[in-house]
Amino acid sequence: MMTSKNKNQLITKQDLRRVFWRSFQMEFSWNYERQMNLAYVYAMIPVLKKLYTKKEDLAKALKRHLVFFNTTPHIVTLLLGITTAMEEKNATEKDFDDTSIDTIKTSLMGPIAGIGDSFFWGTLRLIATGIGTSLAINGNALGPILFILIFNIPHILFRYILTGIGYKLGTGFLDKIQQSGMMQTLTYGASIIGLMVVGAMTASMIEIEIPILITTGDSQTSVQNIINDIMPCLLPLTTFGIVFWLLKKQAKPLTIIAGMAIFGILCSYFGIL
Repeated sequence: MMTSKNKNQLITKQDLRRVFWRSFQMEFSWNYERQMNLAYVYAMIPVLKKLYTKKEDLAKALKRHLVFFNTTPHIVTLLLGITTAMEEKNATEKDFDDTSIDTIKTSLMGPIAGIGDSFFWGTLRLIATGIGTSLAINGNALGPILFILIFNIPHILFRYILTGIGYKLGTGFLDKIQQSGMMQTLTYGASIIGLMVVGAMTASMIEIEIPILITTGDSQTSVQNIINDIMPCLLPLTTFGIVFWLLKKQAKPLTIIAGMAIFGILCSYFGIL
């Protein structure tokens, strides 16, 4: 884990490791009013207690981080590292503007969430799910194990490394990325990969067949074969499109799942599917 070196440095690698371990609480205390604010303060407490020995200064710092906060939890340590560096400056430099700490948090949590959501939720999770599910469907016990490993090993490594990077680089690096437009490119690229994975999973893991046969003289033609000649995997794609449309209409996921289960049972009973 990297740290910066300057004459006013108070934060050590051990302090950053404590922030890293506490960052895993980001979704444990999530609330509708300010979302991740309590968990963010919890992660910063070891650092703030070390930097501010006066009770009033510590109280002010804790209150400063109780404002609304929300971003992708897997890379929140980048922002934790940045704010740790800024709090250190605030504690050692009299002319430092402490309002800039909240400003930086507010301005960066959105772009960081864009990258994190695209990569971790939209790409890595889907890849892990695809590999794990394909094995689990075939009765392989490695399915859930590989899902956990493929998703968690990269995200834990990212958490650890980004804590030090955020502290070392401060705000300058992210400002350069935003100004150059690289952040938008990274988000767009990760989104494309995620959509490709979703499309592949839709075609390979949703199985819907119509067993109805059309009899013409002595020959029989399967309705499913006719549909496949028009477009392979048309029924899975149609099903996916209907579910996506319902979600955009704010339909509850549990309602959709229950409806699909009832529809599937009825169609199977009557021999439609």
